[in-house]
Amino acid sequence: MTDFVSIVEVGPRDGLQNETQTLPTALRIEFINRLSDCGIPVIEAGSFVSPKWVPQMAGSAEVLTGINLLPGTRYPVLVPNLQGFQLAVAAGAKEIVLFTAASESFSQRNTNCSMAESIARLKPVAEQARTAGLRVRAYVSCVLGCPYEGDIKASAVATVCEQLMQLDCDEISLGDTIGAGTPSQASNLIKLLTTVTPVEQLAVHFHDTYGQALANILASLDAGIRTIDTAVAGLGGCPYAPGASGNVASEDVLYMLEGLGLETGINLQTLAVTGEWISKQLHRPNNSKAGVALCNQNK
Repeated sequence: MTDFVSIVEVGPRDGLQNETQTLPTALRIEFINRLSDCGIPVIEAGSFVSPKWVPQMAGSAEVLTGINLLPGTRYPVLVPNLQGFQLAVAAGAKEIVLFTAASESFSQRNTNCSMAESIARLKPVAEQARTAGLRVRAYVSCVLGCPYEGDIKASAVATVCEQLMQLDCDEISLGDTIGAGTPSQASNLIKLLTTVTPVEQLAVHFHDTYGQALANILASLDAGIRTIDTAVAGLGGCPYAPGASGNVASEDVLYMLEGLGLETGINLQTLAVTGEWISKQLHRPNNSKAGVALCNQNK
């Protein structure tokens, strides 16, 4: 297995949409440009959902057209339906992100439809993306637990992954939305999923509610995962998961990966400065332990 790990920075979308403060478009553009300059290979740039439901993501078209698109860097955007897809394409999107869940209750509360209906909604979007030559990434929420149902069967996650593979998704990101998973659960889930999905097409997306995110990522690496979703400064949370803390901090993951001798192509020091900067813009604490330590070293 390769010694390179691909980091997918989700702070500008999954992170910001769950912060209480809404950043102006110009600051969102600057945020993404700063992340690009760190050498991050994939940066989730925005979401084409209704601003009525997610006001923090209003103006994603302006963000996508306003950022400096670096060669070799991908800037996926989340789309909920065909209307969102068309808006994303008009703004120049080259990669879209779809989302569904492995929990019926979460699916109903998050998207007001069943899991089966969710997949049915995604099918025409995936088909149009393929026709347009766009890359397709997909999220599966609640793979290691649901705020409404508790434990989720690994077989249910496998079924959803099979359905997404039938939609010809390039990559499936496994979301521990409430951060309740443990390393053994993560490892066992990935081992099962690799029977229906190539491990190269799987990514992991951990929240750190119970302080298990880094341990879960380490277990996932041992299981063959080489794509990890993170958010600088530990931005975000989940409005549908009461008490859920932010995403695992990019700086903390990068520090661990460097200690393991795994390459990412990202400048950790520059990333730490970016995490400190965005935390100040949002008037919130920096939730990255490594980021805070690195910035304090230079004071």
